[in-house]
Order: sequence, then C-alpha cells, then structure tokens
Amino acid sequence: MTASLLSLAIWLPIVGALLVLAIGSDKSPTPARALALVVALAGFLVTVPLYSGFDTATSAMQFVEHAPWIPSYNIAYHLGVDGISMLFILLNSFITLIVVIAGWKVIDKRVGQYMAAFLMMSGLMNGIFAAVDAMLFYVFFEASLIPMYLIIGVWGGPNRVYAAFKFFLYTLLGSLLMLIALLYLFLQAGGSFNILDWHALPLPLNAQILLFIGFLVAFAVKVPMWPVHTWLPDAHVEAPTGGSVVLASIMLKLGAYGFVRFSLPIAPDASHVLAPMMIALSLTAVVYIGFVALVQTDMKKLIAYSSISHMGFVTLGFFIFNQLGMEGALVQMISHGFVAGAMFLCVGVMYDRVHSRQIADYGGVVNTMPKFAAFFVFFAMANAGLPATSGFVGEFMVILGAVKFNFWTGFAAALTLILGAAYTLWMVKRVVFGAIGNDKVAKLTDLSGREFIFLAAMALCVLGMGLYPFPFTDVMHKSVDHLLRQVATGKL
Repeated sequence: MTASLLSLAIWLPIVGALLVLAIGSDKSPTPARALALVVALAGFLVTVPLYSGFDTATSAMQFVEHAPWIPSYNIAYHLGVDGISMLFILLNSFITLIVVIAGWKVIDKRVGQYMAAFLMMSGLMNGIFAAVDAMLFYVFFEASLIPMYLIIGVWGGPNRVYAAFKFFLYTLLGSLLMLIALLYLFLQAGGSFNILDWHALPLPLNAQILLFIGFLVAFAVKVPMWPVHTWLPDAHVEAPTGGSVVLASIMLKLGAYGFVRFSLPIAPDASHVLAPMMIALSLTAVVYIGFVALVQTDMKKLIAYSSISHMGFVTLGFFIFNQLGMEGALVQMISHGFVAGAMFLCVGVMYDRVHSRQIADYGGVVNTMPKFAAFFVFFAMANAGLPATSGFVGEFMVILGAVKFNFWTGFAAALTLILGAAYTLWMVKRVVFGAIGNDKVAKLTDLSGREFIFLAAMALCVLGMGLYPFPFTDVMHKSVDHLLRQVATGKL
C-alpha cells in the first residue's frame, strides 16, 4: 500500500473529479457536492501516512515509485518525496478539503464542474510536488494552470476573463524558458530527465547563470516576485473565494518550491553569484509591496499584496544560505498557506452576505458577527506575525538567519514587520471595530455551523503550528541540511 501512496494522492482526486463531472447537475447538485466531499476527504486521508511513515533520519527520496513512461526518451513515471515536498502534499490535500466545504452552498451554478476543477487541480499539484522526473514535473506544472484558469474565468467576478487571461499568459510564458533549461540539462546529463541526476552535473558558471535565469523567469512569476507580480492582485480580486484560497495557499508555493528543487541544487555557483540580486528583489517585495498594501480599499487586493510581501520572506530565506533561513522560509510557506487561505475565507464569508469587498462598505462587524470577528481578528494577528501564531515562527526564523548572514539585511527584514502590522490592523480596525457602519452590516448574521467548522479547522492549524512548530521543522531538517551542503560545495 505504501508503495503507491503518491499515485493515490495524485490520481484519486483526478479520477474523483471525473466522476463528479459525470454526475454533476444544477437541477440536483447535492450528489456532486457529496461525492466531491468524499473524494476530498479520501484524498487527504491517503496523504496522512506520508507523514506518519516518514523517516526523518534521511534526506533520501521516500515512497518512491518508478515505471517507464516514454522509454525512447528516458522519460519515466518517477515519484518520490523528501522532507520538503511531503509537507506541501499534505497542505494541498487539506486545503482542497476546506475549499470543498467552503463552497458547499455558495456555488449554485455548474456545481459539479466547480468541485471537479478543484479536485483536478489538487491531484495535479500533488504531482508537481511528487515528481522526480523533470518532464513529469513540467507536465503537471503546466496542466495545473488549466483548472485555475477555468475557476477564475467561469466563476469569477465582472473582469474575470481579463484576469484569467493575464494569469494564464504570465505563467505560461514564464514556463517556456524553463522548458529550454530542462532540455539543455537533459542533453548534459546524457539523456536523463531524473532531477536527482542533474544535481550532480559539473556545469560551468556561465551555463549555470543562464539556467538560473531560465528557472528564475518561470518561478519568479509563480511566487510572484517583484516586478512580475502584477497578475496576482487581479487574479485574486476576480477569483471566487475557493480560487483565491488555493491560489494563495498552494499555487504561490510552486515557484518557491521550484527554487529549492531546481535552481539552488542544479546551479549552486550561480545561486551564490546572483544571491545579492535575489536578496534585493526579496526585500523590495517585502518593503515596497507592504506600502502598496497600506493604500488598498479592496480587502482581497490588500490580502493579495500582503501575500506578495510575505513570499518575499520566503525567497530571502532561500538565498541567505543557512539552516535557519532555509527552514524559516519553508515554515513560512506552510504558515502562509494556512493564514492567507483563512483570510480569504473570512472575506468570502462577508462577501456572501454583503456582496462587497470594499473596506468602506463595512464597519462594526463585531456587533453583529461576534464569532466571525473573533476568527477574523485572530487570523489578522497571525498575518501580522503575532507570537504564538504560525505567522510569527517562519518570519522570526528568516530574520534570525538574515542577521546571521548580514546584520543590515536582517534589520531591513525586521523593520517590515511593522508594515505588516500596519496594513493588517488598519483593515481590521475599519472592518470589524467601531459603530455599525450601515444597514447591511446591521442585518448581518453570524457564522453558520459549516462556516464555523472550516474557520475553526484553519485556526487550529495556525495556533498549533505557532505553539509547536517542531513536527514541521523536524521533518524537513535532514533535507534542508542536504540541500545546503549541495549549494555550499558547488561544482566548480
């Protein structure tokens, strides 16, 4: 059974999506919803043994599956996870379950197609995190664009078609340079698409720099890093709530994951040479985008810019080349998946009632929705990096690592925590507290049982990770240590 866990994590949601599509009907949407919930729950449960059966004493790939796919080109169906990738498969499967529950009553048109799109995307993204063969990775990487494109384009807001096209073109064009880099590495490795073989290639510095840039274009768009971030606010604003949750929680992590799986181990010397540029871009994202977030009037747009700023901490942690920074960046990725996803769920709860995302249309929500207000304030505190929440752990580790690397780099990163608190608390003050803002707020009803369940589940994750991050850092420690040795040794 354990030998096929990764295949189950990939194909169970995809096959389930096809079944949901087959029985989906707007006249009777309940069967499609019920089946989607069963498939999402099963998809999460099959990933749990990946954690419980994981050997933390080794950095080697585990739960490996290998079968020929296109033998004439040495392309294989080759899967495996280490302490880095395994956590993202768990996160992805959990978030998919939450999104299915969150969209239970909200979506009333094309219900089967909506649920199927999320299940399909869940399986494809698990494939990205599990792929050891580069072409398999590329196929999953590109295929994951299609469900999200449809989710934004079909169930999104008034400008959904523009946002969907912008999202698709940005990410697709970035991936073309990555494909050229993959084909070059295939030739250099003597006809092997095994990513682990590429980690041992003795490449000259010029080739490494070109490869690094090729990967950078693809992965920077996905993160997204400044200045190729402009597609994200548009995509978030127009996407339905579930689309925003998956986009923030999982899809933004694909680019950062690409850096640790491709850029750093394959081009270690180029990584060191270009590290000052990467650190500068990361700090720019953290500081500049923080100021941009301060002036937003749309809650979704503010959280979207907040995501860009928080992901700046991730790329900063990767390129200071120490254990604290790297592990902090990975913890920040997981934490951001919970916190940003929860923030978008909260906005969705309010939008379902008022049909507005404008901060000015709210005020005094705590008076009519006290349970909701408690969750919203808690997630906002986590977004601002409050100690004892998951938002604090990753950022604090990255700042400590940055100080160890260079005091002024750490100082600049630490200052930005003030910005994060400023734009988050400013939004909360205007939306939640004070007198009741208008008649619509006066008529609001508090959380339903279903809404309480998915917000409580996210809150437990944020609090649990904040109070006891060891289960996350312990799993990744050996893999991060191995990666840092690869980058430190270099190949020249």
